[in-house]
Amino acid sequence: MSSLSITSTLRLPSGYEIPRLGFGVYQTPAKDTARCVSEAFEAGYQHIDSAAAYKNEDACGDAIRAASSIPRDKIFFTSKVPPRKMGYEDTKAQIADSLARSGLEYIDLMLLHSPYGGSARRKGSWKALVEAVEAGKVRSIGVSNYGVHHLDELERHIAELEEERGGKGKGGVISVGQWEIHPHCARRDIVEWCAKRGIAVEAYSPLVQGKRWGEPVTKKLADKYGKSEAQILIRWSLEKGLVPLPKSATAGRIRENAQVYDFELTPEEVRELETDEYSPVCWDPTVASLDE
Repeated sequence: MSSLSITSTLRLPSGYEIPRLGFGVYQTPAKDTARCVSEAFEAGYQHIDSAAAYKNEDACGDAIRAASSIPRDKIFFTSKVPPRKMGYEDTKAQIADSLARSGLEYIDLMLLHSPYGGSARRKGSWKALVEAVEAGKVRSIGVSNYGVHHLDELERHIAELEEERGGKGKGGVISVGQWEIHPHCARRDIVEWCAKRGIAVEAYSPLVQGKRWGEPVTKKLADKYGKSEAQILIRWSLEKGLVPLPKSATAGRIRENAQVYDFELTPEEVRELETDEYSPVCWDPTVASLDE
C-alpha cells in the first residue's frame, strides 16, 4: 500500500503546504472550468493550477467558493503572470487582476509563467511577487519554465533585492518551480538545482498530452498493476518526489487520475520508465537566452 494519499502535502520554503497532486486547467474552456474543478474536488483533489493566460481564473474562483465542504485554507490555488506582464508595474497590476478575477482574498501560489522579457523585467516581476507576499495577497511564489541559467540569475536578483530592500529575506524565497516533466523530458539538471534548495518541483503535462501511449515499459507496468498508462505516469511523478498536474475535462478521467494511491512503483521501475530523451511536447522557454 502506498505511503502517499491524495491529501499528502510537501512543506514549502515559504512555510505553507502544497498538496502532492494538482489538477490542471490549461486549455480548459472557461464555460467548462467550474464543472471540471468541482468534479476534481469531488474526486479528492485540493490543488488547482491555473494562470492568467488560461482565461479561467474566474471560473476556478467560482468553483472554490462553491466547494463548501472544503475549507478555503485546505484548497491550494495557483495562478501565473504571463510573459506580456513581466516587469514590476505590469506584474503588480496582474496580481491585482488575478485576485479580482478569481474573487479570492489571496492566491496560494503565484508563478512567473516564463522567463521572457529580459533580466531587468524578470527582476522587477520578482520584486512585485515579493511585495505581494509581504502584503498578504500571495502566500508562496516561484517560477515556471526557467532554465538553470535563469534560476542562477534569479538567485543573484534575490541577493541584490536583499541588499536594496534591507537585509536577509527581503529578496523573497523561491518555493516552487513548474516545468514540463515526464519520462521523456525528465529535466534532471533543473530538478537537481531545485532539490539542493528545497524547492518543490511541479510537473505539467505529466501525461505527455497523450502523445506517447503504447510505450512498451509504460504499457508493461499498466498491465502488471491493472492501471491505465496515465495512472502509471502520474505515479512515476509522485515516486520521483514531483507534484504532477494532470488535466482532463472528462469526469471519469478526472477521477481515474486521482486513483493512484493503491499501488507503488519500485525504484527499478521508476528508473526503467525514465528515458534519456529530451522530447518536450509543449513550449520550451527554458532554452531562451538571458536577453530574450
